[in-house]
Amino acid sequence: MYDRLTRWAEGKTGRQSSWDTSGRNGDCWWFQPGETRVLADIQGPGKITHIWMTQRCHYRECLLRITWDNAKTPSVVVPLGDFFGLGHSIVNSYQSFLFTASTHHNNRFNEGCALNCYAPMPFRERAVVELVNQSKEGHSQYFYVDYEQYDRPPEDEPLYFHAQFRRENPFGGWGHEIPVNRSEANIANKGRTAWENNYVILDTKGRGHYIGCNLSVTNFHGMWWGEGDDMIWVDGYRWPPDLHGTGSEDYLNQAWGMQPNAFMRNGSSIFEGNTNGYQTSYVHHIENPVRFTKSIKVTIEHGHGNHLCNEMSSVAYWYAAKPTRVAAVPPVAKRMPVLRDNQGQWLYDKKNQTTSRIIRPNKEMLAMKRRWKKAKP
Repeated sequence: MYDRLTRWAEGKTGRQSSWDTSGRNGDCWWFQPGETRVLADIQGPGKITHIWMTQRCHYRECLLRITWDNAKTPSVVVPLGDFFGLGHSIVNSYQSFLFTASTHHNNRFNEGCALNCYAPMPFRERAVVELVNQSKEGHSQYFYVDYEQYDRPPEDEPLYFHAQFRRENPFGGWGHEIPVNRSEANIANKGRTAWENNYVILDTKGRGHYIGCNLSVTNFHGMWWGEGDDMIWVDGYRWPPDLHGTGSEDYLNQAWGMQPNAFMRNGSSIFEGNTNGYQTSYVHHIENPVRFTKSIKVTIEHGHGNHLCNEMSSVAYWYAAKPTRVAAVPPVAKRMPVLRDNQGQWLYDKKNQTTSRIIRPNKEMLAMKRRWKKAKP
């Protein structure tokens, strides 16, 4: 990264931003409800080097969308806050190599916050960055999109940046009544059972490398939500998977639960102890990307053996050889945060829940549920 500062390179530096072209100080763009606007349309070959955005609200209602080289579908489609590592429409100050956020109003919903992305995003022909206001209100947005343009395509054919959002509300676990680390939750989760039941962070085809994710949890259970092993399959199913971890906090490069810290490669951008149950964690595989040639499926258990039923959402980040379609984002009502009432009780709205799979308990799961019911005081 720092080597570039001491070496001359051919290229033109540019920026497209929301500056007031009248010369006055009205430097934000206004989006009508339901409106989509192009923030930047850049001719290639080139590379987006930095994105800065700030706004007061609509972190889940607005979508950031990026399309490479006139592809039919975008390669980035993610709610605004989640793209920059902040889930639940909550803002908080944190720092990593790829993303940063800064606010006066830490751990609060829908307040003003500065968002930065430093992930390099090369392209050959064209880059189109859009913001989609899917809220029922007007939205004001300040932004910079910084980039470089080159006279000729790079010789090494760099990969295209991708990001996608997924959500399960609630996750369809088989034994939410059982606390994590109880023996009754310690079932065998192997083979096709794990392949089918684990929470899916990324499932895509093609050639490229996976560089990490953020993972948001709304902790309905109220106790430790982790202990789920990460399992990553490269180029198809096999058992064991190519990468098999030892627990949620371990995959996130922490241990003994999550701590209220944010490091350059991993940490908690939102810590549940400061937010009454909302957590967003991140891990970025900068030095150790997971390379694939045909496909990749990145998963993690929710609770050991997928027994929990908390709300789970995530953003996966990866680079691919070609612009690739990403997972569809749930409609606005089905991606909004789950809130609490004045007594602290969760406000479950069944019509806006989204659960792609409810795990059918097998014989061992059913036996453990009976054992827990019998043992519970």
